[in-house]
Amino acid sequence: MPKWEKLVDSRERLFWTLHTAGWCGFAIIFWIGSFMHEMRSIWLFIIVLNAYAGWLLTIPLRYIYRKALTLSPLKMLLLVGAGLCFTALIWTMAKNVNSWEIYNKGYRPEEWYWYFKGTLNSLIMIGCWTGGYFGIKNYQMLMKEKQNVLKASSMAHQAHIKMLRYQLNPHFLFNTLNAISTLILMKENKTAEAMVSRLSDFLRYSLDKDPIQRVPLIQEIQALELYLEIEEVRFEDRLTVVWDIEEKTKSALVPSLILQPIIENSIKFAISKLEDGGRISISAKIFGRDLMLNVSDNGPGAEIKNGQLPISKGGGVGLHNIQERLEALYVNNYSFVISHNYPTGIKVNIRIPYEISEHSSDKTIEN
Repeated sequence: MPKWEKLVDSRERLFWTLHTAGWCGFAIIFWIGSFMHEMRSIWLFIIVLNAYAGWLLTIPLRYIYRKALTLSPLKMLLLVGAGLCFTALIWTMAKNVNSWEIYNKGYRPEEWYWYFKGTLNSLIMIGCWTGGYFGIKNYQMLMKEKQNVLKASSMAHQAHIKMLRYQLNPHFLFNTLNAISTLILMKENKTAEAMVSRLSDFLRYSLDKDPIQRVPLIQEIQALELYLEIEEVRFEDRLTVVWDIEEKTKSALVPSLILQPIIENSIKFAISKLEDGGRISISAKIFGRDLMLNVSDNGPGAEIKNGQLPISKGGGVGLHNIQERLEALYVNNYSFVISHNYPTGIKVNIRIPYEISEHSSDKTIEN
């Protein structure tokens, strides 16, 4: 990585470099400006002192502005304005004291307010520093968002490829095609035809959806219904699915195919292990500003270590990919928790921000 990229990548180094370079530039400009007047050589010392005072006094502004960025717009403006004015006043006094005590050999005005002479010039200078700080801060935030989007896009596409390779693996396709073959041999052609149609629709949905684009939950539910209908043909009465979807959540935006690997995990490691079959419960609820998605089963359960399932119980690629996608899309504004479902089974809880699409109700999966 080039040195300038390392400098920009480190916020701490970037701040101190630009902060110091800015005040050095201030000193150089004022020194060049002094050539227009017959200034004594000691004036250079005054310029250095004034620049150092500005360098020193604007350091606390960095932390004040950091705090301001976490406040509401009105409070932020008030805090920034107060910090700006106060710093300009203190810097003005420091410059006047330097000039009068050193350059003018102890000259002191009779009125105290003379110490604030030139406050407007200081206010402009500190204002330029403030503008530069917020400009660079916003640029860094935009670059970070851009990096997050690129990372999310890359990881989502990787997750999509892995999902096609692992989640819709040869076992699922083999079992489905085998079930279709059995239906044909039993001359249940209508059921076999319906199963082929559902498989085709589900595969088309999984291939058509861009993993980086979030879709309305209603579309995910429809895709899951296609997937579960295929599995219900295989398991017949051994698979029971319980839906608990709040009406308002149907328009919420979710990452595409975010629940399918969890449900497949439950079928593979829970339902298929029970002689009498089992139950999968799927719920979606709104809690404050968040969307809560839950998938649970009543299978034999498994040991959970550090919030993860062992690979032999489904803690492999599928669940890991889900967590990677959530991290890439929502950074720290999400939760993914695997826990025991009482009295038996495993429960997976997902919390993401509740966001809706205005046109979501008009989009459905074509059958």
